[in-house]
Amino acid sequence: MDQAISAVDQKLVGRYLQLYPGEVAGHLNRMPHNEILEILQSEQISVSSKVYLRLNVDIAAELVPLMDKNFFKDLFTSLDPVRGAIILARLEEENFKNQIAILPKDLAKEIDELISYPPNTAGHLMDPKVMTFKTDDTIEFVLETIRREENRRIIDVCVTDDAGHLTGVVPLQTIAVSQPTVHIGQLIMREPITVNMMDPREDVVQLLEDRKLASLPVVNLEGVLLGIIRYDALVTAAQQEVSEDLQAMFGAGREERALSKVSLAVRKRLPWLEINLATAFLAATVVGLFEDTIARITALAVFLPVVAGQSGNTGSQALAVTMRGLALREIRSRHWFRVASKEVAAGFINGIVVALTTSVIVYFWMSSFGLSVVIGVSMILSMVIAGLSGALIPIILKSLGQDPAQSSSIVLTTVTDVVGFLSFLGLATVLADLLNIA
Repeated sequence: MDQAISAVDQKLVGRYLQLYPGEVAGHLNRMPHNEILEILQSEQISVSSKVYLRLNVDIAAELVPLMDKNFFKDLFTSLDPVRGAIILARLEEENFKNQIAILPKDLAKEIDELISYPPNTAGHLMDPKVMTFKTDDTIEFVLETIRREENRRIIDVCVTDDAGHLTGVVPLQTIAVSQPTVHIGQLIMREPITVNMMDPREDVVQLLEDRKLASLPVVNLEGVLLGIIRYDALVTAAQQEVSEDLQAMFGAGREERALSKVSLAVRKRLPWLEINLATAFLAATVVGLFEDTIARITALAVFLPVVAGQSGNTGSQALAVTMRGLALREIRSRHWFRVASKEVAAGFINGIVVALTTSVIVYFWMSSFGLSVVIGVSMILSMVIAGLSGALIPIILKSLGQDPAQSSSIVLTTVTDVVGFLSFLGLATVLADLLNIA
């Protein structure tokens, strides 16, 4: 009988966790860590993960080193990598390395990339160990939690929703004089001032000067809180900004400037010019394969730049959008199929429209229906492949650990030229008897 009652109780508890994860997390926040883990590890991962994500972020991070390795792996594999990265970023470096080594390699690499930010960006300046609370946390709970953090300097407290989106910032002095039963969400007076994780240091410094801020929250494109830039880090950034401005006046910047030395300009540019020359010869080789066809139908040479130009523009558009997505962390390598599918579809639709326009112009210009068909089909093929290449090239380079901004355009130019020339001249060679050019 007792066992039956115990089984029923266990089912009821499991159901309660599944239906009300936020309410459960509120209770767990006040419990000892070992008891929290015992409850989480007794449930299915699909249930535990919902509750875990709603815990106070500091508590969620403190639980990580205490977790069983298998439970940690299953739990963080089930979480969205962005949310997982936010939690793991709060660990000390040694703990972070130990925990991330447990995860699958692809996920570990993605999380590592998510918490790594280029120098001179807001993400690089921020401290991920920011104290956050949910909108329905009481002032009593907030103050209890703050008192436990003896070594942490707190000026402002960030408030988020269950999904981690920043909803407001409340000064500590406001919290200190509020009633214990008041919810912290009720103290939010205005929209928070934030910066994006990839915003340049110059923007951060400008906000420091304009708003006289004590701290500045950093969010991603979805508004999820990633960390906070504190006043001392802002001052350091401002001092570094002034220092680099002075260096730039004397041409001492790390990268080439308008007035940098000729030797620096040559060293930066020449290798890529040589690579570009090699790719140009590759495109010329493709044209050379159809030398006889061009000699017989000289009008083909007139339209080669048209096909190559349109495919090049299509690829550049796809490349620009993909590069922006990678730079702003809108997309990651695992999104390659969705990005590629979108660009292929866009290239196909645009290709049909542009091909129809081009075919009509060519028909009235050259009085050749066959040439109109050849250039139309070639335009569609080359624009589809150009869109696909513009999406995949930077993603592939990124996954290989290369800087896509440095070499994507050269690789793309090669692909679009070769594909454009090959499709147009190849179709013209196969259908040469149908061209009937006067």
